[in-house]
This record gives sequence, C-alpha cells and structure tokens, in this order.
Amino acid sequence: MLAPSKLEEVFSKHLPANAVDPCLKLWEERPFHFKITSSRKTKLGDFRYRKDQQFQTITLNADLNPYQFLLTFVHEVAHLHAFTKFGYGIAPHGREWKSTFQQLLFPFLRENIFPIDILIPLKKHMKNPKASSAADLFLMKEMSKYDKHLPGNDTFFLSDLKPGSNFTISGRVFRKGETRRTRVLCEEVNTGKNT
Repeated sequence: MLAPSKLEEVFSKHLPANAVDPCLKLWEERPFHFKITSSRKTKLGDFRYRKDQQFQTITLNADLNPYQFLLTFVHEVAHLHAFTKFGYGIAPHGREWKSTFQQLLFPFLRENIFPIDILIPLKKHMKNPKASSAADLFLMKEMSKYDKHLPGNDTFFLSDLKPGSNFTISGRVFRKGETRRTRVLCEEVNTGKNT
C-alpha cells in the first residue's frame, strides 16, 4: 500500500490542486490499495473486492485528464464505501452506489475544483449518475476539452457527424445512420450489418 506521502505525490500529479487534500481524506477514512495503470480501452478505473484481502484495490488509468481522474477516483471510492456500508450483495451501480457517489462527490462540485464548463453538465449528471460518465454525451464533450491531444489522435464524437458520414473505428468503416433517442444506428460498410 502506498504511504500517505507517496499517495499525496501521486494525487498532486493527477488531480486538480484543490482536490488533493479531500481525496487524501477519503483514503484515510477507508484505506485501500491504489494503483495507476496504463490506458485501458474498456474502462477508466476499477474497484476490486476480494474477501481474502483486508484492503481492497482501486486502479485508475494514468492518461486521464485531472477532472476525469477526480470523477473516476470518487466513482471507484463510492463502490468501496457502498459495499462496506450496505454489504456485497448490492448491484454495482444500483441505488446504494448512486447515493454514495452523490454524497462523496458533492463537496467537490465547486468552481475552485472543476471549471464551469464541466461543472454545469456534471451537476446535471450527478442527479442520476450512470455506471459510466462516458454514457453522458454532454459531460464527455466538456471533459474531453481537457484531454492531452496527441498529433493524429483527435477526438471526435459521433453526434458531430452528419447522417450518411463514414467513420473508422479499429480499422472497421461505419456509416452513421439515424439517431434514436440516445443511440445512433450505424452500418458497417463492408458487411452491411447495423450496430
């Protein structure tokens, strides 16, 4: 387990400055193993519960911008707190986790921690948080403004493309179709299959 001084060093590198001390307090309240991992395509962070371990493990991707890192950190800590308080039979993103996440994130919802362009959609998102902040288009658009953009690795959102436009993901070419509420129907050009 990281020593508090080492954890503070890691937090200072990855979090907004005014979030470092409150995040340290969350760790002190219920200590856990904390690891920074290389980027994972399927998740931003992870909470692992093991009955045979006194301290549980939380991991976060190293490439997250400070605001996404903070949101993901509190998301994962909420899992730890919810399981500790309500037991391990609860749904991972059920009402117990949602209420815990809302309570833990509330003190961070300030302009001296999050910029206003993130704070507005984040407050709306937190009224009924989803399992992944990536499911909230408006929040992710604002969050992505603070990502480190590498040359040739620009971020585009499907909502920004016109219907009929082609786009490529992992070497596969798709054509954007119609939007159905929160989902967009797309066709894989080579196979004709709709996704």
